[in-house]
Amino acid sequence: MTETKKLKASVYGPMVFLILGLSTIIFPLYMTVMIAFKQPSEMTNSISGILSLPKTWSLANFREAMVVTDFWRSLGNSLLITACTVALSLALHSLMGYALGRNKAHSKFYSFVYLFIVSGMFVPFAILMMPLAKQTAELHLANWAGVIILYVVFYMPMNILLYSGYLVNIPIALEEAARVDGASTWTTYWKIIFPIMKPMHATVAVLTALAVWNDVMTPLVIMAGSGKNTLPLAQLNFQSQFGTNYNLAFASYLLSLVPILIFYIVCQKQILNGVVNGAVK
Repeated sequence: MTETKKLKASVYGPMVFLILGLSTIIFPLYMTVMIAFKQPSEMTNSISGILSLPKTWSLANFREAMVVTDFWRSLGNSLLITACTVALSLALHSLMGYALGRNKAHSKFYSFVYLFIVSGMFVPFAILMMPLAKQTAELHLANWAGVIILYVVFYMPMNILLYSGYLVNIPIALEEAARVDGASTWTTYWKIIFPIMKPMHATVAVLTALAVWNDVMTPLVIMAGSGKNTLPLAQLNFQSQFGTNYNLAFASYLLSLVPILIFYIVCQKQILNGVVNGAVK
């Protein structure tokens, strides 16, 4: 009887925490959807007025939000910046992670470079904001190209940390066998190591894409006055000195959620495979 109780406790205990964790996601999402479909006249100061279902389900808020944010142009800018940042991060950061991960254990120079780069994670953007704004303006990079370059640099420490850590799961014997067959280091990396790191590529791509897609500060500081907005920048139009149009804002948030959600679903299988392979190894 005691063993049965212990078994039930071991099953229901995690389930309770799972339900609590799930509620922290479902409740805000429910509020977002409800407010996005409501008209301003349906919004009241009471909790029941906010949580209640809309009287009529209409897409009017979504259509108006797309006009206010110039949705398709802003979406194109966000997609361009995110796609270029992710592509450059996968190519450059994986290569740097490979070079540092394989050499830092037996080389003080590579070890110092690795620690120096990773320490960049502890530098707040607020300290770099004004110098970067001035430098990008002087170099004529106060545009989407400058934002992409900065993103590649900003997320380099975390991505290199992930890539160098994942290399522990890849036997060095594969590289030694390739060298015996006459393959160069460059060929070994691109033909053997790079494909094997596909699960980590998916993880880095999702983390980088999420950070770039939701970032407001960097485009705001660098691209101010250029007339080209990303989606987060365009969504600032819903906030004014006297208040915020929550109905249009939440409708716009739902629209901007769709592309990054699709991207995560596509990469999800590779991320899960990476977790499983890491556990087995």
